[in-house]
Amino acid sequence: MSYIVELRKVTKCYGGNRVLDNFSLGVEQGEFLTLLGPSGSGKTTILRLIAGFEHLDAGEILLEGRSAASLPPYRRNVNTVFQHYALFPHLNVFRNVAFGLEERKLKPEEIRRKVQAMLDLVDLPGKEERLPNQLSGGEKQRVALARALVLEPSVLLLDEPLGAVDQKLRRQMQLELKRLQQKLGITFIFVTHDQEEALVMSDRVAVIHHGRLEQVGSSEEVYERPQTKFVAEFMGFENFLDAVSLGREGEGWRFQLAGGEVIYSAAAFEGAESAAASLSIRPERLRISNGAPDPTARNLLRGIIVESLYEGGTRRSVIELPSGGRLVVREPSHKDASSAGTRVPGASVCVSWDPQWTRVFPRPAPEAASASACSDFLVG
Repeated sequence: MSYIVELRKVTKCYGGNRVLDNFSLGVEQGEFLTLLGPSGSGKTTILRLIAGFEHLDAGEILLEGRSAASLPPYRRNVNTVFQHYALFPHLNVFRNVAFGLEERKLKPEEIRRKVQAMLDLVDLPGKEERLPNQLSGGEKQRVALARALVLEPSVLLLDEPLGAVDQKLRRQMQLELKRLQQKLGITFIFVTHDQEEALVMSDRVAVIHHGRLEQVGSSEEVYERPQTKFVAEFMGFENFLDAVSLGREGEGWRFQLAGGEVIYSAAAFEGAESAAASLSIRPERLRISNGAPDPTARNLLRGIIVESLYEGGTRRSVIELPSGGRLVVREPSHKDASSAGTRVPGASVCVSWDPQWTRVFPRPAPEAASASACSDFLVG
C-alpha cells in the first residue's frame, strides 16, 4: 500500500533515553489518524519528526512516497497546529492567517481571496481586524487552524490542539475538526491522551506506549478488541481475572479461575493448555442479577457488592468474588429502577456476560528493565 506518510523502523533518543523504538506506521491519504497514549509515550516526537523539527537517529520517514531525510521543514508539504495556538499577538486575525501566503509572495488579491474563504470555512467572518487577545479560546483555535489550512498542506499535524479549551468547547471543536477534515479531504494526524476524543474523531487510532506501537485500528477495534493488556487497560477495561487455560472449545477457549469457576471466551488464545492467562471484560458488558442466576448465561460468577456509586447516567458497582477478586460493573442508572435497592453494599448478586466479550491476554511476566542507552541505534 502507498501511504502519504510512512515511518519505517524509526528510532529517536534524547539524552540516552529511547523515546521511539523501531517504530513503524503508515498513514493513508485523506484519513483522520489519532496518535493516542499517555504522556511521554512518544506522540509529539512523532509529529516533530514528520514536520522536520527533529532528526532521526535510525529508520526512515517517507512523505508522499519519497524520503524526507534531506527535506528541511519549509520544504515539507505539512503544517502543524499546536496546543497553545502560537498566534502572532501583534497581528490581527487576517494577518495571522495571511502570514504564510505573504511569505510565499502571493499577489494581494489572491491572499485576500484565500484568507476570506478560510475564515468563512472556520466560521470566523467579521473577525478579520481583531487581535488575538480580543478572541475567545475557541476563536483562537480556529485562527490557528485557518492559518495552517490556508497553505493547503497535504498533511495537517495537530498536537493536542484542544487541550487548552474547556470541556464544552472541546466537544464542539471535536465535531468541527472532523467536519473540516471530511470537507477538505486533507490527511489529519492528531495527538491526544484523551481516549474519548480519539474514539469520536478518528478513522483509525494508533495506541502508543513507551515509544512502541501497541495497536492500530478503527475506534471500535481498539475499544472492543484490544490486542494487548496495555491497550485494554488504557481503553477502560477495569476487570482482569487470573486464570489457567483448559483448552479449546470450538472457535474459543475455556479457562479456570482460582475459585474453580470456568469462564468461556470466544476469542482465540495463543497459549497452550494449562497456560496462565489474564481474562478481561469491559464493565458495561457485565450484567447483574439479584441473587438468582441467569439460566441462559454461559459465564456466571456469584459475589457480594462492596461498593455502589451513582454517576448520573450510570451506576458503578464493585463486586467481590469468593476467590477475592473483584469485578466492576457499569450499567445505566435508569435501566431498572426496581433493582436500585439491591445495588447496595452487602447484597448478594450474580454477574454474567457473553463469551464474545471475554478478552484474553498472556499472563504478564515481570517487566524487564528498559534500555537507557541508544548508542546501538545512532547513525552518523
